[in-house]
Amino acid sequence: MTRTANFYTIISVLLVVSGYCNASRKLLVFLIDGFRYDYIHDLQNLPGFKEIVDNGVKVDYMTPDFPSLSFPNYYSLMTGRHCEVHQFTGNYMWDKDSLKEFLIGENPDSHLPMWWDGSEPLWVTMQKLGKKVHMYYWPGCEVEILGYKPTFCEKYIYNPSINNLTDAFQDALDVLKDGGADMAGVYYENIDVSGHHYGPGSGEVQRAVHSLDGAFQTLNQRIKEKSMQEDLNVIVFSDHGMTDISWMEKVIELQAYINMTQIIKMMDRGPVVSLWPKPTRFEEIYNALKGVNNMKVYKTHEIPERFHYKGGRFVSPLTLVADPGWFITESKAKLPYWQNGTGEQGWQHGWHGYDNEFLDMRGFFLAQGPDFKKDFRAGPIRSVDVYNVMCKVLDIEPLPNNGSWTRVEFMLTGSAPRVAPAHACSSVLAALVLLTAVI
Repeated sequence: MTRTANFYTIISVLLVVSGYCNASRKLLVFLIDGFRYDYIHDLQNLPGFKEIVDNGVKVDYMTPDFPSLSFPNYYSLMTGRHCEVHQFTGNYMWDKDSLKEFLIGENPDSHLPMWWDGSEPLWVTMQKLGKKVHMYYWPGCEVEILGYKPTFCEKYIYNPSINNLTDAFQDALDVLKDGGADMAGVYYENIDVSGHHYGPGSGEVQRAVHSLDGAFQTLNQRIKEKSMQEDLNVIVFSDHGMTDISWMEKVIELQAYINMTQIIKMMDRGPVVSLWPKPTRFEEIYNALKGVNNMKVYKTHEIPERFHYKGGRFVSPLTLVADPGWFITESKAKLPYWQNGTGEQGWQHGWHGYDNEFLDMRGFFLAQGPDFKKDFRAGPIRSVDVYNVMCKVLDIEPLPNNGSWTRVEFMLTGSAPRVAPAHACSSVLAALVLLTAVI
């Protein structure tokens, strides 16, 4: 073979190896807020969900991290770490040193690095590796975390519509198809809102689930139209479940047991409440609350280890945990109401945040795509396990985490990833370049 022939042979190999090293399957993730594990028990009437299940993996249920609230589990899902590690220990938090608050909604202080930099979420790792991530309505995607933001962020709005959802995933499919993104994440809140307002067993929740099913029917159709079945993995999961709460019947009013003027700060209401009593009244407050029925009160060191919670930076000196179905508040006058379209107010009929082992708090997990087994039923997993699944299908080395690989590895096909390890690609390419130089 001539020198010129050798040269062109090596160039050809270089092009093949380069293409192999740069090829990758894409990932589309859906976070469906408040979707309880049993909302899809009747798959025959949910063809969109059924197609995903038939083509992929369904777990029995997914146990959230404690507390079974949204923000703590958003981060557990995306970091694989427990709440006391990533530091998101509630939807409402207070830093006693800076006196800053983290609050759901429009609160500038909630964007401060102190809340978010406790761990590195997957989309930040992706950006660090030079990959592109598009996120739609995902809470926190607009925040700079550890110096990074996703490539694109459609900022969170309260309760995105079903049209927002379909527009988001159609845009996501476009950018994933044309190489504009390597991963896309879409957040949908309507199931959670309906569960809070009307209760998990309500007709309104059933209609919301059927509406979401219609969107997934469209998603499945679009994937086939774009011939993405062999190039796209889709993962769908929730952050927690939902349980019924009763109108005025199971409310614990703290003002009936303690003098609220002796409390420096109270954060949140519902299943988990954080209290900072005045130091001189700490034992008095603690002893008074110990006698309250249908509720447990913990000093920080007394919080059960299984909650993986007490080591959190923003955990209060006293943590109150209601029994399932009970609701803790300062007084009934401060209960959370909601307004419907006519301006009428109503009491919430569903809530979450309780002990994460309570069965109504269980979420769900579905996945389909070339890296997942087909028509496969898997045993229970935990929210911290999902991170390892996403890293695997993206061929990313996971950061240290609290998830269990053994709980999730069997749902994958076990086929070799299409993306060669980065160090292998680098070595082969370097050798070929050197050979080219010699020739």
